[in-house]
Amino acid sequence: MHGEPAWGANFSSPTYANPTARKGGQLVQGVLGTFDSLNPFIIKGLPAANIRSYVIESLLARGYDEPFTLYGLLADSVATDAARSFVTFTINPAARFADGKPVTPADVIFSWELLRDRGRPNYRTYYIKVTKAEASGPRSVRFELTGADDRELPLIIGLMPVLAKHAINPGTFEDTTFEPILGSGPYSVSAVKPGESVTFKRDPNYWGRDLPINRGLWNFDQIKFDYYRDGNTHFEAFKKGNYDVRMETDPGRWQTAYDFPGLREGNVIKEEFPYGLPKGMHGLVFNTRRPIFADIRVREAILHLFDFEWINHTYFFSLYKRTASYFDGCDLSAHGVAANARERELLTPYPGLVRADIMDGKWAPPVTDGSGSNRAGLRRAFALFAEAGYELKGTELVHRVTGRPFAFEILTTARDQERLALAFVRSLKRAGINAQVRSIDATQFERRRIGFDFDMIDYRWEQSLSPGNEQYFYWGSAAADQQGSRNYMGVKSPAVDAMIAEMLSATGRENFVAATRALDRILLSGFYVVPLYFPPQQWVARWKRIEHPTTTSLFGYLPETWWQRDIK
Repeated sequence: MHGEPAWGANFSSPTYANPTARKGGQLVQGVLGTFDSLNPFIIKGLPAANIRSYVIESLLARGYDEPFTLYGLLADSVATDAARSFVTFTINPAARFADGKPVTPADVIFSWELLRDRGRPNYRTYYIKVTKAEASGPRSVRFELTGADDRELPLIIGLMPVLAKHAINPGTFEDTTFEPILGSGPYSVSAVKPGESVTFKRDPNYWGRDLPINRGLWNFDQIKFDYYRDGNTHFEAFKKGNYDVRMETDPGRWQTAYDFPGLREGNVIKEEFPYGLPKGMHGLVFNTRRPIFADIRVREAILHLFDFEWINHTYFFSLYKRTASYFDGCDLSAHGVAANARERELLTPYPGLVRADIMDGKWAPPVTDGSGSNRAGLRRAFALFAEAGYELKGTELVHRVTGRPFAFEILTTARDQERLALAFVRSLKRAGINAQVRSIDATQFERRRIGFDFDMIDYRWEQSLSPGNEQYFYWGSAAADQQGSRNYMGVKSPAVDAMIAEMLSATGRENFVAATRALDRILLSGFYVVPLYFPPQQWVARWKRIEHPTTTSLFGYLPETWWQRDIK
């Protein structure tokens, strides 16, 4: 995206993989949740995990030791100009789908059209910027990008899923299905138990097994994903050895619950992996489409009622760090950094939109004494509620004009979410707010989340070191009315749209960082979420029959580079 690739044209394997890793055996992974479809490219349904990466390939593949650099996969060459007004991909002559048929320019163009017209909103947002796509040779496809003013777009097209034209019916593509999608990747779906498990089998004839980008990857003959509806059952299954690798998200469990026979006997290994990505925004999200959350003073008031220090100490052994930015933990974050001249120039057309303390890098989420009483936060919240027209009558917060009580619902789908929400409800009650927690199953939750049918939810936006087009999908104005987008808070801001456009047109890292920090300041100033927390490292436990490379990627641990120790 910016600068030069880290690996030269003749690199032999990824730096984070072991090219001599054993091949064979089985990896079983546990997934908390369920699924009702094998198609991850459409709005309908709750798709099974990892279809995209294990079965369906793209023209190029990520190098996971760089912010955003792509290397050849289905395509063995790529060409563009300095303005990135077009991009041409030449398909590797060896590229084949799992049925043996070659990958052709017609498949690439078909995929672009199908996903643009019938795919998830993010695909439509990206691919509609392409003005024309055509076969420019027997193995080449040229995409015209003139007018897009989007330097990321050639890379986005490079990561487009490539589907087999001869194996897909466009008329039924948007329907949920348990029929496996034909791909060109290292695995195909070999067995499905709806809602329970999906098994992938490695293709012995996989065309790309010897590509440099794949050396040391895709080592297991079989990979199985078992699904668990309940968090405790999910953990107990790991303790019994029913699945092999577990990423822990609960600090309390990581600190106290791993004292079981497998670990005591040395058969389970606990590890902490560093990762260099932004920590993303994890928060309790206000749906500003709801009138009760339309007033920014109300949203800020509720933020002051969240006692992070008490929750972190009581539930999480003080292991979490507080989220204070949409790009926490890297140079893209505006937290603790005063806006430079370029940022201020970008924000000049929007006077007063960014708060002075956020512009100066002095704002942070409120800090409490951790006692659980949070009197200072309560006082500040009442002052903001008063400005917004609310007052306390007895033990109930009501609107001064309508007399309507302040009440809303927190929608959850997992036990950890429910526990956090219930703790927050107790704090809200002290302010006279009647907040209810409603827990529903994953399928219902996904349906309501997609349709923006909630007051507040717990959500985390993952971020990369090279954020780009997906930011429109997260908080672009058009996405606010687009069901299936991730603009869950309903942001509609010309300033947000303008900063994302600046990010996409930036030719150097300095301007890119300035635009991203400016976006961060606008979002923070909107108080669209109650910021929550993140773990400082990735907490992972594995049964020792599974091994991994000695080098960890910039993105953290990568299961596709792991292998089975002893294969009989």
